[in-house]
Amino acid sequence: MSRIRHIRGSSPATAGAVVTTAALLAAALAPAATADSRPTRATAVENAASALAAHAANLGLTSAQHTTVRDVVIDKDGTQHVRYDRTYRQLPVLGGDFVVHLAPGGAYRGADRATRKAISLTSVTPELSGTKAAGLAVDALRAAHPGQVLKKVTARPRLIVDALHGTPRLAWRTDAVAQDSLGNPVARTVLTDARTGARIDAWDSVETAAGDGGSLYSGTVPLETTASGSAYQLKDPTRGNTYTGDAANKTDLCIFGICISRAPATLFTDADNHWGTGTSSDRSSAAVDAQYGTDMTWDYYKNVHGRNGIAGDGKGSYNRVHYGKNYNNAFWDDSCFCMTYGDGDGSTFGPLVALDVAGHEMSHGVTSKTAALTYSGESGGLNEATSDIFGTMVEWYADNPSDPGDYLIGEKIVRPGFGKPALRFMDKPSKDGNSADCWSSSVGNLDVHYSSGVANHFAYLLAEGSGAKTVNGVAYDSPTCNGATVTGIGHDKVGRIWYRALTVYMTSSTNYAGARTATLNAAKDLYGAGSAEYAAVAAAWSAVSVG
Repeated sequence: MSRIRHIRGSSPATAGAVVTTAALLAAALAPAATADSRPTRATAVENAASALAAHAANLGLTSAQHTTVRDVVIDKDGTQHVRYDRTYRQLPVLGGDFVVHLAPGGAYRGADRATRKAISLTSVTPELSGTKAAGLAVDALRAAHPGQVLKKVTARPRLIVDALHGTPRLAWRTDAVAQDSLGNPVARTVLTDARTGARIDAWDSVETAAGDGGSLYSGTVPLETTASGSAYQLKDPTRGNTYTGDAANKTDLCIFGICISRAPATLFTDADNHWGTGTSSDRSSAAVDAQYGTDMTWDYYKNVHGRNGIAGDGKGSYNRVHYGKNYNNAFWDDSCFCMTYGDGDGSTFGPLVALDVAGHEMSHGVTSKTAALTYSGESGGLNEATSDIFGTMVEWYADNPSDPGDYLIGEKIVRPGFGKPALRFMDKPSKDGNSADCWSSSVGNLDVHYSSGVANHFAYLLAEGSGAKTVNGVAYDSPTCNGATVTGIGHDKVGRIWYRALTVYMTSSTNYAGARTATLNAAKDLYGAGSAEYAAVAAAWSAVSVG
């Protein structure tokens, strides 16, 4: 089954410092200070540095380790949350990230850590060579695509400390990339023990979802464009100069800085500022959908959560449409800070430029700049669910009559050959034939697109409650795993709770139990520990067997 995925271009252990704007909190979070009196980012980082020095032992920090700031969140009341990555003897630590929480005055309140295990290695010299690690990763990539002749295969091993999988150890993190028989990109990340050569883990690195324009899926939509001489460019100066270009059905082979080739993104232009005909025969119609999806995702994060762009820095991304040949995928790529859409094969999928797909994929970019949930095991399922949840929230936020809000994922892009009316179903994820409705100890062994079902089910129950109902013309019937009846609190509150949990409390290693704790903390911050919202979060998690 084809999946909506994205390409990540920087590892959690090496991501640079990113500044987010303060999250908009609900009225229940009493403002103890005005926005003007809140600490600045520089002050928050200074306070956090003092806390690190004073609490180094509790945070597992030693003289062999160094930290860098990845993200800063400052609440309305001045509470500060500073997210760090760490290195050990100059090697990035996978699972070394943590978030320091500080009171409005700067006093240390505590921390959330991806790992609590001590990081102390006798040697950082590998016994397994990088060349051998690369060969093992290439073998793993070929095994993941049986029966295909892969072209332009390459691999890049990087020495790291793996603190996510048991006792911290020296490992090779190798990114193997290639092109399939149609010239479309495939990629796999493999973790290998640098002493024994044993495989630790592996996962797909391609993670898959003023003028006006006629779109394929959303009707005629408004667009902000840029005048250039006698023509107009599909570039939005009001949203960080986000733009959309034509990939000319070419592909790139880029991951983690390795670029064999890069598809173009030739900026779409138009003479009269009326874009697209709403049909696939006009190449600019898909571009309208892509640009509109970017606009709505930008506006959702900014107007609902106070986040100024995907990275929180006010800079726009860009889109490439008509990528590859019969390419049944869409992806976010950190290395180009861009969104890319295939046209589909016409029988299984149409062009993958639907609104919830855009929100899904660009939300992978938000995740990579905040919690950076590792794309394997339960954290990988939460990564995918985060994008499904926010893709759904973007669709609800847009309030577009041609594509009204629902709890179906990718319902606009599927074609009869797919065999189902949507990619995924949040009310009962198992309707796709593979996803989990309820948590069990084996959930982490599923593909991340299927283990995501537990969190998707939680989000639906929290928003709409259990049982049969019709919402926006779509019939749902959501069961609970414990037989309880759950009452929903509305999709808007679900989005706010999940965003705060993601940006303030989750780390790269957060699993389902950790997600329950993170969302309860978020609900407490937003609505109070004794609130109906807090109780609903607890009930919804219990209803999917996360207790």
